[in-house]
Amino acid sequence: MGIYHTPVLLEESVSALVLSKGGIYADVTFGGGGHSREILNRLDKKGQLIAMDRDTDALKNAPDDKRLVLVHNNFRFLRNYVRYHGYEKLDGILADLGVSSHQFDTEQRGFSFRFDSLLDMRMNTLAKQTAADILNSYQQEELSSVLWKYGEVENSRKVASLICREREKLAIKTTADLNRALAPVLPKFSEHKYLAKVYQALRIEVNGEMKALEYFLNDTKEILKPGGRLVIITYHSLEDRMVKIFMKSGNTEGKIEKDLYGKFETPFKIITKKPVTPSEEEISSNTRARSAKLRVAERV
Repeated sequence: MGIYHTPVLLEESVSALVLSKGGIYADVTFGGGGHSREILNRLDKKGQLIAMDRDTDALKNAPDDKRLVLVHNNFRFLRNYVRYHGYEKLDGILADLGVSSHQFDTEQRGFSFRFDSLLDMRMNTLAKQTAADILNSYQQEELSSVLWKYGEVENSRKVASLICREREKLAIKTTADLNRALAPVLPKFSEHKYLAKVYQALRIEVNGEMKALEYFLNDTKEILKPGGRLVIITYHSLEDRMVKIFMKSGNTEGKIEKDLYGKFETPFKIITKKPVTPSEEEISSNTRARSAKLRVAERV
């Protein structure tokens, strides 16, 4: 299978996360297991790690380690599993919100416009709705909204119109079908950049990524110990904006509460005043790291 996924900002993220060798941690986006393995390397025999992933392919990468609890589910349900396994609070939570290299590079998963494949894009292959389902069933206004909201696609209304017109002739089932439908609006010399926005928007909608992130972030307030770290790596402006607002205010709306004396009360102390980004050396060895941003906050 080759390299499943190269962990991004590995040293920076795990060093910010693991402050206690005997602590209880969660890696809610297990993927290739790179971050989880490094976390386990820094824990002693008392340490514990909950690792989650909704992709069954990812779970095959799990090491044989008694300190590891592996969960096949979306990280929006982290709090349920923390309670189910008998943990009261966690010492730290890590989330790498990127799509794994394996998902991008496996043709039949339909994440990339580089291949002619079925438009799937499900991170959890047991889920029902695929990208093709969305393209062939959503109303034109719904499609336009998804493309603009999650991909900031220029001319989203025109793109939605082209898709609807094309599907009237023949259902859009493959990446080739979609790329052909989009051909009239693809800008010269930047076709790939434009297609990347469209595919990102569809992927986020298929997997409910922004809603899942919102649920997950709000739950971290309840399951992190005082002094516990929240470490998150983002890859596009939508998720990074939500994470930044949450760490600053303690909610995804950005509303900061005040105490009786008018002093602002927030559940987190921001550790990274500015996001940590990969070094030039890391980007040169892993180009998919180039848009990564690491933010760290500590539960007050």
